[in-house]
Amino acid sequence: MGRWTCVRGDTVVPALTSTRDETTSTVTQQPSTTETTALPVRRWEGLTIPTPGRYQLDEAHKRVGFQTQHMMVSPVRGEFTQARAAIVIAEDPLRSAVSASILTSSISTQNDDRDAHLRSADFLDVERYPTLEFRSTRVEHKQPAADPMLGWARLRGRNPERSTVLAATSTTAEFAVHGVLTVCGVSRPTTLDLTFGGASRDPYGRDIFGFSAVTEIDREDFGLTWNVVLEAGGWLVGKKVRIEIAGEAIRQSED
Repeated sequence: MGRWTCVRGDTVVPALTSTRDETTSTVTQQPSTTETTALPVRRWEGLTIPTPGRYQLDEAHKRVGFQTQHMMVSPVRGEFTQARAAIVIAEDPLRSAVSASILTSSISTQNDDRDAHLRSADFLDVERYPTLEFRSTRVEHKQPAADPMLGWARLRGRNPERSTVLAATSTTAEFAVHGVLTVCGVSRPTTLDLTFGGASRDPYGRDIFGFSAVTEIDREDFGLTWNVVLEAGGWLVGKKVRIEIAGEAIRQSED
């Protein structure tokens, strides 16, 4: 006896149940009653995106990292291991919103002495400011840059439809998420350059989408001015900080 189910995109092929007649050794197949719900996705600007709803950042699939310069010559990387985010996907995707909170005491650069200094009043002052906050104010869809090779081919009359086909099959897209970042009680406009990675359903039946985002800030804009002047010129700790975020978001029930 056996049964199988095949799902192609949003189309469900009815499962077949095999039964064997032991006296004749013949096999017959009968449709079963197995059903699979369609993915909650839709088409927009040639993309497959989530339908409207509420999502939460998946704690098990996220990274909130950063990078800055040490002694003006080498990068130092770290991350915040604890963060949460609530995302609302709107009917108009460009009206979607995100709010995020990062626990400052969870900073880690894999060096205990450095981490203790970063938690101190010289930098994040975690006792006074336990979280970093980000609230979006506007979402902008960034149109992909024109492919010069496709433009040349179109002028030459070769494969003029290829660019349309490529756009129709795109699974990722670039967005600018404008918002306000608050660090140590100081708020500044900040834009995240976000890449939408696609929407799917995980093995546990949860509807998810993936993303990554980057931005760069000047820490002194937020009052983090501690530094040491080097004899050879420059600073001990870089002023520019690159923030790198990646993760998955899980759809929440509407209850």
